[in-house]
Order: sequence, then structure tokens, then C-alpha cells
Amino acid sequence: MRRHNARSHPQLRSLSVKYPDYIGRFAPSPSGSLHFGSLVTALASYLDARAKMGLWLVRIEDIDPPREQAGAASQILKAIETYGMEWDGKVVYQSNRHCAYENALNTLSQYNMLYPCICSRKKLSLLKGVYPNYCRKNTPDVNQPYALRLKCPDKTLAFVDLIQDKQTYNLSSLGDFILKRKDKLYAYQLAVSVDDAFQGVTHIVRGYDLLDSTPRQLYLQSLLNYPSPIYAHVPIITDTPDGNKLSKQNLAQPLPLDDPRPSLIKAMTTLGLKPDETLLASSISEILKWGIAQWDITQVPKESSIALAAIA
Repeated sequence: MRRHNARSHPQLRSLSVKYPDYIGRFAPSPSGSLHFGSLVTALASYLDARAKMGLWLVRIEDIDPPREQAGAASQILKAIETYGMEWDGKVVYQSNRHCAYENALNTLSQYNMLYPCICSRKKLSLLKGVYPNYCRKNTPDVNQPYALRLKCPDKTLAFVDLIQDKQTYNLSSLGDFILKRKDKLYAYQLAVSVDDAFQGVTHIVRGYDLLDSTPRQLYLQSLLNYPSPIYAHVPIITDTPDGNKLSKQNLAQPLPLDDPRPSLIKAMTTLGLKPDETLLASSISEILKWGIAQWDITQVPKESSIALAAIA
């Protein structure tokens, strides 16, 4: 994998700091307010960056208007500020980055790596499981709406996750995935890969639910000649007996903004830290300073999920 050079990225040249070798990020979608699961992920990313004297960026992934809530982006930024996590540089909004995504698609098209897919949701539900590359094998009628899929070869891809250890995937088992939807909206896998490269991100700490997105993004990075970040996936937080993820879609309770300290300390406990009860009397900045000093990513539980009810 090609090594990062953070100094070469245009977005970071405007920062009046010495460019570090570590650039992390938190990239929520504005589909609702941040909840406790979001806090755990954001805090892990923040503590890892600050413990390594790195930059921490915030990106709003607003590329799916049908799922977004009015005012959610500003609510998210307010919550991050209330919980004391200061970001570096300007916030990047993916809704302003469409030209970059289209340029990446043009590059992939030149490599003959894309093909149109007209499969409906109904048809995909009948096919079940991994997409069987139906439209790659059968030339579709492009006079009707189509998505763009990326060809995935029969190739094994492995990476070492800083929390979940070595991961191995076969790209063909993931299926050819969509980079641009029928409604002309850009897909997550494309946008996140393009923007991580643009922002010079070297380390990505995020939720376990995105673990199987990593091989897709590593593959895209290799095709587009992007450097590959180092990844770490923290357990997701579940709140129901059947193990559903705590999420905006499941109407998870927003983070309390009147007194962030109890939630902040609870999130630290979830991440394997052992905060003293006396921290509750400390300021937000003092709690975060303690967390940065104590941070050890190897102590984060190597689990896919943690039940909210089980967190002390």
C-alpha cells in the first residue's frame, strides 16, 4: 500500500499548524442528531488522533438528501462542540464535492471498470444475497434509468485492523457494488474514498458495521492510485433484545447537551478506559485531557457490538 504524505493535500495547506503524520476524521451523515453510539465512535476517533498529536477533521456526509433531516448537520456540529471535541480546519460537506466524485467515475470508466445496472429493487430482492453481476453478464438497455457498478475481481484482499486484528475478504464474494445510483446520487463507497484521499486521512476509527466496507474502499483506493489509511473498527452499540444497532433510523435518543459529562465518561468506559468517579466533578476539557493521556486503542473491546444495557 502506498504511504501517505499528509503535507501534499490541498485542504490541509490552509491549516496554520505543522502537518503531522496522523490525520483522523469523524464523518457523520445528517440523518438525525448524534446519539450515544455516535459519541462512542466520535470519541474513539478523537482520542486516537489527539493521543498521537494528530489532526482531527470533521466531514458531513450529506450525499443522500432523501434520508437527511433539516437542521441535522448544525445539530451534529453543536453536539461535537458541546462535548468538547474541537476539530481542525474547515468542515467538509460532501454535497459540495460532486465534481470530484464525477472525476473519479470518469477515471474508472477509462479503465473499463464500470458498467450500467438496470436491476430493480424487486429483482434484487429475488436474486438475494450477493449481487450475481447480472448486468455485467447481460448487456442492459441503457435507455432506462441505470446505476453504475464497479467490477470486482476474484481477488483476496487482507488488511490489519488495529482493534479487530487481521481481516481477509475475497472481492468477488462482496459482489460488484454501486458507485452511482439510479437517481444520480453518488454512493457512499465512492464519496468516502474520494474524500478521505482529498483530506489526507491517514487513520480511520469508525464503527464495526463498516468493517466490510473497508475492502471495497481499499480496492477503490488502489484503482484510483490513492494511499490507503490505517483502519480501526470499534464495537457498535445495540439497544434492543434482538441486537439492533443504536441508530438515528431506530429513533435513538439524542445526546443530552445540558450536562455532557456522564455520557462522555460512559463512552470512555465503553472504549476500555477506566475513569475514576471523581472525573464527574471535572470540566469537559479536563475529562478529555484525562482520556487522551490514558488512551490505548489495544484496550478497546474486540467485539462487533456491545449492548447499551451492559454498559456501567
